[in-house]
Amino acid sequence: MRMIVLLFFCLLHAGNGFAGNGPVRYTIQDETFEGYFLRSAADAPLVILVHDWDGLTDYEIKRAEMLNALGYAVFAVDLFGAGIRPKDIEERKQRTGTLYNDRPRFRALLQGGLQAAKEQGGNIANSVAMGYCFGGAAVLEWARAGAAFKGFVSFHGGLDVPEGQNYKATQGNILILHGTADTAVTMTQFAALAEQLEHEGVRHEMITYSGAPHAFTVFGSERYREDADSKSWRRFTEYLAETLR
Repeated sequence: MRMIVLLFFCLLHAGNGFAGNGPVRYTIQDETFEGYFLRSAADAPLVILVHDWDGLTDYEIKRAEMLNALGYAVFAVDLFGAGIRPKDIEERKQRTGTLYNDRPRFRALLQGGLQAAKEQGGNIANSVAMGYCFGGAAVLEWARAGAAFKGFVSFHGGLDVPEGQNYKATQGNILILHGTADTAVTMTQFAALAEQLEHEGVRHEMITYSGAPHAFTVFGSERYREDADSKSWRRFTEYLAETLR
């Protein structure tokens, strides 16, 4: 009997993730994507997490687990497709470049991920979007598109504003957490974004961390900086408590 109950439990938590926590397959324009959902208490605030340029990996799942332990439901979206987790630099550039060059598709995939979160029971009316590196740039794309999040958070993400875009439709406030030693996304770009957000009346907070290079939050990498990671995570969790009710 115990084995039968255990087998039923495993089957219940398999598949698309609706019955429990784990991978969630969803479809956008006849393409299959695989996100990751961690649920919490009923109507818990929701964090939508957007992955880096290597796709939705164990890193994002670890961050999702950290947030879930704080009481948040978390849905990690997939912008590349089920099973597509690029390993080499050239493929990562190709995957992200394709989306940067096709902004309507970029936004459609973001919105498709949000719809999948809603279908899983995520409380999208009380939510914040956040992302790392490429994911940070994606979150800011969402902000410019006028997505109805309460807030948008970028960890060492791309900050340039594409030609023809602006933040005039942005609904929530913006938190930028950046490394002062980042040579991939420079402090010149950081300052330019601050000036644009101020000019367009977008509520924002922008923090830099001394000695922190690009990707300073990535555990185990040569770029990881524990001090900047812990400080930025602390500010982020404070921000969530302030923003989500």
